[in-house]
Amino acid sequence: MSEIINLASKIEEQLPAELVNFMQVAGEVTASQGQSLYLVGGVVRDLLLGRTNLDLDLVVEGNAIDLAQQLIIKIKQGKIITHPRFNTAKLQWNKWSIDLTTARSETYAKPGALPSVKPGSIDKDLFRRDFTINTMAIKLNPSHYGELIDLYGGRDDLEHKLIRILHERSFIDDATRIWRGLRYEQRLNFQLEPNTLQLLQRDIPMLDTISGDRIRYELECILQEEFPEKVLHRAEELGVLAKLHPSLKGNGWLAKKFEQARQLSSPNLPPVGLYLALLAYPLTNEETEHLISYLRFPKSLAQTLRDSSSLKAKIQSLADPGLIPSRIYRLLHGYCPPAIVANSLACDSPVARQHIQLFLDKLRYVKSALTGNDLKRIGIAPGPRIKEILNLLHEAKLDGKVTSKRGEEKLVEGWLGRSPPTPPA
Repeated sequence: MSEIINLASKIEEQLPAELVNFMQVAGEVTASQGQSLYLVGGVVRDLLLGRTNLDLDLVVEGNAIDLAQQLIIKIKQGKIITHPRFNTAKLQWNKWSIDLTTARSETYAKPGALPSVKPGSIDKDLFRRDFTINTMAIKLNPSHYGELIDLYGGRDDLEHKLIRILHERSFIDDATRIWRGLRYEQRLNFQLEPNTLQLLQRDIPMLDTISGDRIRYELECILQEEFPEKVLHRAEELGVLAKLHPSLKGNGWLAKKFEQARQLSSPNLPPVGLYLALLAYPLTNEETEHLISYLRFPKSLAQTLRDSSSLKAKIQSLADPGLIPSRIYRLLHGYCPPAIVANSLACDSPVARQHIQLFLDKLRYVKSALTGNDLKRIGIAPGPRIKEILNLLHEAKLDGKVTSKRGEEKLVEGWLGRSPPTPPA
């Protein structure tokens, strides 16, 4: 008989008291109905590793939606988001969010397809998961509270720092596990278990069975890691990164630029768009469009990649040491900030970087004091001339030719009675 390992003390040490209390209440409610409740997945893994993880996943051998509705009454606060098709619920209150799932088994009609699910036992629920280190569970019913369930050797693989799939068809059933395996390997500083590594390399072509949306989600998860460049380097090394696009590189240049992006964004992580723009920087416009189309980026991220690619063509102009501020503004105005920052980090010209920094720190915030209504009061008739003069005033302000509202008024008064200068092209 195997040793019973109880993690109740670890739960109390590592999780906030409010979450611990919630799990105890949830276990009591479940037990009163003759059902069983478990804490599962990544949070169990991280409890054993001593890592912080507050994303709680609970699995009930019963009805997750019914349980969520009972618990919301018990804690007397919060809201429930339900997904009846999969019989799952998300319970949210204060700053907490708990996922409740009905124990289930999964089958795959074909490689890459979303699974068909049906209610099952905790054993089958754990077997459907990706890697052994994510298959462990903790009993939450009062009579066995804190007891570890480890059916597939997850604890042993944690001790030996191994990422191991559960069966030979794992990557065939769901090739997104390839990307997740690399992410866990690099996050935890583990190694892919030799047979798992062999199967991963064998099944890289199966990534073609996965939709661009699902691949994009995995990429975005990677870019939210502490050191995403480590995952991308490993992905290039194994031939996985080329499945996104053959021209993408996870090399030392990318690692250096990602680190610079983190220094700029500290204490926060860089926005995903900035990381993406740096990753895609070596691509041509056509290759960038292919990547956008394949991964079906939402509008904002697609615009960041397009802006970054377009700005790359202006770096030579921005490298001119004689550029006046209004010209710098015209070259950079209208592009989204992550794309501008990406070009500042990626370009080789110190002068261009200085000009971009001037725009980011100062020029983009400069506005003329006079408005269209002010110009009308001065005596300029409504029409296109108003916009032309406002543009000229803005340029004068950018270039330091005027520094006050009165200075702008004098400039306009000097233009009255004659056509204002034609704005530069």
